[in-house]
Amino acid sequence: MSLFCGTACRRKSFLCYRLLSTFVTKTRYLFELKEDDDACKKAQQTGAFYLFHSLAPLLQKSEHQYLAPKHSLLELERLLGKLGQDTQRIEDSVLIGCSEQQEAWFALDLGLNSSSSINASLQKSEMEKELKGSFIELRKALFQLNVKDASLLSTAQALLHWHGAHQFCSRSGQPTKKNMAGSKRMCPSNEIIYYPQIQVNLRELEAAAWFSYDEVATALRRNKRYTQQQSEAFAFWLPPKLAIAHQLIKEWVEKPTCSTLPV
Repeated sequence: MSLFCGTACRRKSFLCYRLLSTFVTKTRYLFELKEDDDACKKAQQTGAFYLFHSLAPLLQKSEHQYLAPKHSLLELERLLGKLGQDTQRIEDSVLIGCSEQQEAWFALDLGLNSSSSINASLQKSEMEKELKGSFIELRKALFQLNVKDASLLSTAQALLHWHGAHQFCSRSGQPTKKNMAGSKRMCPSNEIIYYPQIQVNLRELEAAAWFSYDEVATALRRNKRYTQQQSEAFAFWLPPKLAIAHQLIKEWVEKPTCSTLPV
């Protein structure tokens, strides 16, 4: 019995060590990509891209859920060439994570005009036809995505939204330039560095086309676990009343405050 317990403890310790080692390795790799433009550009060669159009992710329907397709750099370059676009647009992509095998993941919004690109936004319908998918508002598809894709796409949307809103320096008014990974933007005229942040307040919720203050307040007043918005066909889920998350949401509704969270 003691032998079995000892073996089980060693196995558990080994698994914990392996998980910790993987986490540390991924963190170090991501930090390198964020700080080294050459390393990030090299990672794009073997990485994968998630595509957006005006902050709406490209999704494909599969039975009862949505899938977020990934595209290689070669596939993306071929797509841009077919649509008559310069491959320089790829530099507008942002790093959003990586796999345990160190496959870097990037997000690129082809529906927004960019200060670093001379091309205008691409037509949504034309891209959907080529990519065999649909650009769908994330909040409408959130509960039909797996946890991993939902988290990754939420991070990507937040980063893309931040970069779209900070293309000019607040002090000099000059265009800012992002690094290759999109982990910061710098004003060349005064060398001020801006780091991505998410502003959690009423205006940001509305601007991001997420759940509005009124929708959250209405959901709290209802007793059912799932609520349905009148004009939209998607489930709005709230944590149980005894959960800490529920209490935090309730406190936010009753006393709206503005807080800043790093991406």
